[in-house]
Amino acid sequence: MLSAEEREEIEAELQRYPDRQAVCIDALLIVQRHRGWVSDEAVRDIAEALAMSPAEVDAVATFYNRVFRRPVGRHVIFLCDSVSCWIMGYGRVRAQLAARLGIGFGETSADGRFTLLPAPCLGACDHAPAMMIDDTLHGDLDPERLDALLDRYS
Repeated sequence: MLSAEEREEIEAELQRYPDRQAVCIDALLIVQRHRGWVSDEAVRDIAEALAMSPAEVDAVATFYNRVFRRPVGRHVIFLCDSVSCWIMGYGRVRAQLAARLGIGFGETSADGRFTLLPAPCLGACDHAPAMMIDDTLHGDLDPERLDALLDRYS
């Protein structure tokens, strides 16, 4: 069941659009901001609130890589795997992240601190290799910089 606060925020978004379905992405992100991820139950509740089918809401949720359909760590790392990042050291960064955090793509560290996900492109080719932790973009990564960045997210 959507919380009163989630429902209120979704209702506020509905005022901005002529069509209830247009609020789908915003509603998913509202729920995710409150819960950390979007469960099947939340998909059904959002569908009901927006007069959509759960399959329609799930299709939107699974299309966008920033909507998490299962629990994630406190911080989500999106590692850019574009051609520019591949050329500029993506492999070293990915290997270091895997070694340091003990996880691969789609996994969460044992301490629940980080989830590692691939990103098709972060638009930071001039600062490749790049990654985003939560909503902050980090570029020009090298082993020393990467360790320092991870330490900041403890």
